[in-house]
Amino acid sequence: MAEIPKDLRYTKNHEWARLEGTRVVVGITDFAQSELTDIVYVEMTRAGEHVDAGDEIAVVESVKAVSEIYAPLAGRIVEYNTVLEESPETINKAPYGDGWIAVIELDGPAELENLMSAKDYAGILEE
Repeated sequence: MAEIPKDLRYTKNHEWARLEGTRVVVGITDFAQSELTDIVYVEMTRAGEHVDAGDEIAVVESVKAVSEIYAPLAGRIVEYNTVLEESPETINKAPYGDGWIAVIELDGPAELENLMSAKDYAGILEE
């Protein structure tokens, strides 16, 4: 079973969000990275831009597939993890740690309620 930290919120597209003040750190879940297998390239697409929930914010390429990464919440992208440009495999090694993808300054923290809890996310993986 994939690791699912209880302190994060999740999307059906397998992104996670961790609230840090008025910002959220965003990445892909352990399940997503294991399905993609060896990640070889990460393209950050919208640095500094305002995004709505569901907008593409990055593209992850693995030896198996190319996958779009979507903003779980609306806000402005204030940072990308530049480590991933040289070491994209960091996502495979630490999807909830050093393998984070972006930081979004939220339009409003109430949007977090639109995301799934760890329990709800685990439920969709069991389907």
